[in-house]
Amino acid sequence: MGLMSFFKGVGEKIFKKEEVAAPTPEVEPLRASALLAHVKALGLPYNSLTVKTSGDTVTIEGEVAEQADAEKIALAVGNVEGVEVVDNQLSVATPAAEATYHTVEKGDTLSKIAQTVYGDMMKYPVIFEANKPMLSHPDKIYPGQVLRIPAL
Repeated sequence: MGLMSFFKGVGEKIFKKEEVAAPTPEVEPLRASALLAHVKALGLPYNSLTVKTSGDTVTIEGEVAEQADAEKIALAVGNVEGVEVVDNQLSVATPAAEATYHTVEKGDTLSKIAQTVYGDMMKYPVIFEANKPMLSHPDKIYPGQVLRIPAL
């Protein structure tokens, strides 16, 4: 998948204040551990997973069964406050076409995004399902969040 960009100042708050402000080499292992724990807490599947951090960049390596799993893991760690770039180096056992992505803007709703992408606002559940478990409710999206947009 390669590099994905995110807004550094928005997202889930899983790091301590000092780990976000100016990550030092001493806190990098703590940040990596927190991100791995975040992926585990979401229940995202993987065969193997290593998370490394360097400043605001996160590298994920390992193996997953499906393309969607790799994409969801990348989004889970990228949509965290203090992360700006995710280098997704996960290998996929059953490769498939990558989804596209949408960065949520102020005023966006899943229905509005579905209308733009699919031409049908009632297709919003497709986007919601593609972003579970990171999304807990279709109305809980925020500006700067990056979402998977699967092909129909």
